[in-house]
Amino acid sequence: MNERIIELTDVTPKEFWGARDIHLETIKKHYPKLKIVARGTTLKAFGEKEVLDEFEKKFRRLMLHYSRYNNIDNNVIERVILSDQQEEQMKPGNILVHGVGGKLIKAMTPNQQKLVDLMAKNDMVFAVGPAGTGKTYTGVALAVKALKEKQVKRIILTRPAVEAGENLGFLPGDMKEKLDPYMQPLYDALRDMIPPEKLEDYILKGVIQIAPLAFMRGRTLDNAFVILDEAQNTTHSQMKMFLTRMGRNAKFMITGDPGQVDLPRRTISGLKEALLVLKDVEGIGMLYLDDKDVIRHRIVKRVIAAYKSIENHD
Repeated sequence: MNERIIELTDVTPKEFWGARDIHLETIKKHYPKLKIVARGTTLKAFGEKEVLDEFEKKFRRLMLHYSRYNNIDNNVIERVILSDQQEEQMKPGNILVHGVGGKLIKAMTPNQQKLVDLMAKNDMVFAVGPAGTGKTYTGVALAVKALKEKQVKRIILTRPAVEAGENLGFLPGDMKEKLDPYMQPLYDALRDMIPPEKLEDYILKGVIQIAPLAFMRGRTLDNAFVILDEAQNTTHSQMKMFLTRMGRNAKFMITGDPGQVDLPRRTISGLKEALLVLKDVEGIGMLYLDDKDVIRHRIVKRVIAAYKSIENHD
């Protein structure tokens, strides 16, 4: 009897097999001539070589489907196993990522789509605009898409911890607990796009790294999609330090709101300065989003407009 061992890659076993292993049982019904045993992230199948070859081909298609769409059910299993055709290629239209539970994550406004297009043409992009315009969320979706499609090997998300003056030592807890409050918006976006167990595994293995800007010093960031969030709160030296970390096969996205600077008075925002200094540099894209791109509650648009009218009078 022949044995075939398949490792479950880019798959969360608990979700892939389904409640009470319902998906595994469906697969077994389609291959009654095989003995199929699942343990953790390893699947073993025993039987004739020809049947094993067919089974492995179809099973890998199922894993690919789950990796792409974060979702699988018995209908998908039957379609893949009974069809002789490959699963359709990656998402049609402007869908960036199939998030947790099959949630469709895509550009929601014309400017967000421009950001997607700009990122495809440039290795470094600045996306600036008010809160709620989807800058960071779209950036994280693009990063997850690049990771899933193996265009990069890791995602690095960073932001300046201005409120703590980048000096985190006095805060209670271990390093992760010190950093989490500043990184929460980035975690929130990732949780929409990557199943919990897989996200935890990625963070544990360093495939996804979330750290304050101070931790970028001295590094060369190769084969990575890197996002600097809240960049309006960087200083001149921090911004220059970050931009010069770019390594081979890297994508850099810098997001921020020049109207929400929390730096001490008379300190020049590194973001504002970079937008002026780098505006004509080849290979760097810049996009300005506005209140028309706000996709939070409709009241947020009104709040932005109200404050803008006050600022215009000052």
